Amino acid sequence: MSAIPLASLAILLAPREGGNSATIFLVQLLLFFAIFYFILIRPQRREQQRHKEMLKAIGKGDRVMTNGGIIGQVVRAGEQELTIKTAENTRLVVDRGHIARKLTDAEE
Repeated sequence: MSAIPLASLAILLAPREGGNSATIFLVQLLLFFAIFYFILIRPQRREQQRHKEMLKAIGKGDRVMTNGGIIGQVVRAGEQELTIKTAENTRLVVDRGHIARKLTDAEE
C-alpha cells in the first residue's frame, strides 16, 4: 500500500476549524478496526475453517503429521481420536485436533 493514499486520507480526517474532533476520532477508530479485521481476523477464520474441514475428512489409510512432527498412517479413525501407525509395531492414539496436516503423495 502506498503512502500517498494514506497521507491524503490523514489530511481529509485531520480536524479543521469548527469541525467536531470526536467525530473524526470515531471515523479513524472505525477505519483502524476495519483494517485490523481484513488483515488479521478474516484470514485467520478462513484458515481455521479449512483446517476443520481437513480434520473431518481424515480417514483410514491417510498419512498425517501431528503438531509434534510425528508422521504416520491412520489405521483407525474415531470421532475424536485417531490411531496412527508410525513404525512396524508402533501405534499411537492421537486427538484429532492435534493433526497438523494430511500428507499427499507428492510430500512423501
